[in-house]
Amino acid sequence: MSSRTAAAVRRSRLPDFENAPVAGARRIVLTTSGRRHGPVARLVSPSDIGERIKPFVFLDHFEIVPRPEPLFGIHPHSGIATLTVVLRGGVLYEDTTGKTGTVPTGGLEWMKAGNGVWHDGGATPGEPLRGFQLWVALPPSEENAPAESQYIAPDAVQEDGPARLILGSYGRATSPIRAPAGINYLHVRLKDGQRWRYTPPDGHTVAWLAVDEGNLRSSAPIRAGELAVFEESGDPIDLEADGDTSLVLGSAIKHPYPLVLGYYSVHTSPAALEQGEAEINRIGQRLRAAGRL
Repeated sequence: MSSRTAAAVRRSRLPDFENAPVAGARRIVLTTSGRRHGPVARLVSPSDIGERIKPFVFLDHFEIVPRPEPLFGIHPHSGIATLTVVLRGGVLYEDTTGKTGTVPTGGLEWMKAGNGVWHDGGATPGEPLRGFQLWVALPPSEENAPAESQYIAPDAVQEDGPARLILGSYGRATSPIRAPAGINYLHVRLKDGQRWRYTPPDGHTVAWLAVDEGNLRSSAPIRAGELAVFEESGDPIDLEADGDTSLVLGSAIKHPYPLVLGYYSVHTSPAALEQGEAEINRIGQRLRAAGRL
């Protein structure tokens, strides 16, 4: 095939993807590629899209080459839970609940910061670490509760069809993570041309997805590296893969509380934030005395 003919074929295929939304698909109201900081693309922050899709208030997509020095250094959180989905490579972890170890490809790192915790992590030696890190806003009953961490092995992540269930319950699958009620989070892998429908549980009017690799057709195209936010409704989400595709998808009952922001924290009120930051400072003093800071 000549280069001119090949180019014509590529042009003829492009409108098929751009102009062929999945019929009846739930409408997409926003797409973004976020802001890139080196190997990390910040797709959601609490001060922007996090307000639309709370309790999901922060999302990073990353691919990080292993290196000897710490990735971020030990740092604190309160009022939220962080959840890392390891798609490739592995994560080294340490937290002030006393846990330390590694999470391999396919595993999950859940850190419910609650009233305050410090943690650290990095890539295990070998292939680059690829994945997503999500922050989930906690309700008042949990935002100042004791910190709790869970590290989930790949074979403990249940599946329903092409979906691996990270949080919540879906079909035959239930997550082992002790997360607040009313939140689902899935890692979905689709083959080229495969169609899949996600029907959210009752009350899950918040829904979004982020594409790791490949492309999707829905009510509009969603490309690799993009996040799409769906209209608030209870309607199903219909997807069709354009190439082998990996994505994460979240749905939830909308978090009905304001987002009160600290530097590393998100709470529902100034008083709750003050309490969390006091605990962060108390743990920080202990770490300084131990020579960690």
